[in-house]
Amino acid sequence: MGSTATQARQQIDLAKRSATRSVDFAQQSFRRHVQGQTGIHMVAYDLKIEERHLHYGVSTNDGGPEQLWAVNLHGFFCGGRMYDRESERLAEAMGWRLVNPSLPGFGGSEPLAYSEISLPAMSRRVEAVLDHLGVERALLLGHSMGAAVAVDFASTSPERVLGIVYRDGIATPTWRQREGVIPLAFSSVAPDLGPVADLGVAVVLDLPDLLVGRMLSTVRSLLPDLRRNVKTLARTAPLASMLMEADLTEEVAGLRGAGIPVLAEWGCFDRIVNAATAAEFASLAQVPIQWIPGGHSWMLARPSGQTDVLRYLPAGQRFVREVNERAAGTPPPRLRAVR
Repeated sequence: MGSTATQARQQIDLAKRSATRSVDFAQQSFRRHVQGQTGIHMVAYDLKIEERHLHYGVSTNDGGPEQLWAVNLHGFFCGGRMYDRESERLAEAMGWRLVNPSLPGFGGSEPLAYSEISLPAMSRRVEAVLDHLGVERALLLGHSMGAAVAVDFASTSPERVLGIVYRDGIATPTWRQREGVIPLAFSSVAPDLGPVADLGVAVVLDLPDLLVGRMLSTVRSLLPDLRRNVKTLARTAPLASMLMEADLTEEVAGLRGAGIPVLAEWGCFDRIVNAATAAEFASLAQVPIQWIPGGHSWMLARPSGQTDVLRYLPAGQRFVREVNERAAGTPPPRLRAVR
């Protein structure tokens, strides 16, 4: 009798565990396929650098000292948290530990003083975060302004860069040379305002692309940093002027000589940083362009896009191999450039 009761309890426990696993699997499937969530999350931190607070996030997939680290550098008027969905997918699919810093003036990080505004100052913040985390070398993913920061960082600390995913970047000057109806209309009245007006229209026309995919999820991921950025707009406007004058042509051309793998990606419908700029970068860096369906900020609306490129497209697969080979090699001694 006791043996029969014991067997019955065991069967009940087994049924409960099976039901629990089924419910857990259903919940995970719902979060992944309906809500677009992963089992990995970004955890927010704060770091004080040169008396100014900088916010950053780190993925929860701690894989130990041999794990490859990647830094996801955002574009202008964005913030690190806007890229959390993408970084969580990269961490899950690639096994990398992701860091999403909010550069000075964005995403709640304190702005730089007017006299400090420069790409090298932004790069030093990236370096400070890596030093704080004890990361010697990392892969850099840079979007728009973040791509220029990645190139600047690589030009001064090439030994710390495993590779660069350069996405719709503004490190080279052609994107500022606006052509078309709007600059032509302003040419006889206010020629200096023509390029600015054309850039503004390009930004507006690029916005609908952000609504492709899981629209509500995208909006929720963008709003917190957008609200923070509005509050610091007056102090980040000089940064926009600096970016309009930045020219890292020599630094881009030097990436190949430094042996840094580069994957150049561009949105097919990017009106902000156009195809001529993509061709300019490809020529300087001596790499092909991987065209991505979407506009300037395609990765914000489709956070799985970057993972798909790296896992399934030949250019992405080749880049991952080159990064892994560079990571497996003995890092050269750190030689710091003099600014």
